[in-house]
Amino acid sequence: MSNAAFAAAPVSHALEIHPVAGRIGAEIRGVTLGADLAPAVVEAIQAALVQHKVIFFRGQTQLDDQTQEAFAHLLGEPIAHPTVPVRDGTRYLLELDGGQGRRANSWHTDVTFVEAYPKASILRSVVAPASGGDTVWANTASAYDDLSPALQALAEQLWAVHSNEYDYAATKPNVSLEQLENYRKVFTSTVYETEHPVVRVHPVSGEKHLLLGHFVKRIKGYSKSDSDHLFNLLQSHVTRLENTVRWRWQAGDVAIWDNRATQHYAVDDYGTQGRVVRRVTLQGDVPVGVQGQRSRTLKG
Repeated sequence: MSNAAFAAAPVSHALEIHPVAGRIGAEIRGVTLGADLAPAVVEAIQAALVQHKVIFFRGQTQLDDQTQEAFAHLLGEPIAHPTVPVRDGTRYLLELDGGQGRRANSWHTDVTFVEAYPKASILRSVVAPASGGDTVWANTASAYDDLSPALQALAEQLWAVHSNEYDYAATKPNVSLEQLENYRKVFTSTVYETEHPVVRVHPVSGEKHLLLGHFVKRIKGYSKSDSDHLFNLLQSHVTRLENTVRWRWQAGDVAIWDNRATQHYAVDDYGTQGRVVRRVTLQGDVPVGVQGQRSRTLKG
């Protein structure tokens, strides 16, 4: 199915769905998230997730760490981060506290440095700043669609090496050297490198997506200069404003995104205000390129 054809496909009417932006993102109302959702509602949420790429639920204050993990089990198999320790008392939950320098203000897809990176992420706002601290998501299928036929053909031939050993200083310019070194030590306690196709085929929708983000170390087969130019050219299509949706957090909000179909960026504009979010990720599958080749692990 082509990207354009899938974008027009209907989704279940079991949910009250309100699109937020033109190409990505929808708010779902009238659903109380938890471990006891009816199977039909879970199925409808899964369909809405594939359709809209990221879905939002306001006011889910009934969730705590344990019920967030229990809800995650309804959508897939939760997995812990491969290097960063989970929050105490949980099996899978990763806490991102802006006051501790955990500010993901760089465009990325979660954990692409491993072969079968997460299929989805479930993020719950615990403490939201009064202003700032929004998160932005980008639609990597519409980014592919925006490419000229010649660029699409080129991108479909490319492979990129992703690694958790990347340029931390470039992506975290506002943290101290001590914080930067501590972050690097934890994040690269095991070093991973994986080759992924730059264009992956979504296993559910059949859409073609650009698979890039800040974990890319290099485009395989090109010099560093040419690799950087190619990466920047293709990445710029992902982050065009037309392909994005921006969410203004309130405490208790939940965002779920299809990690196979998006990149995201946490805007670091909230200064010393508190911002705490907690994330559970779901086990993914090994990406497949347009020619049928599968991603492969190089290290880790």
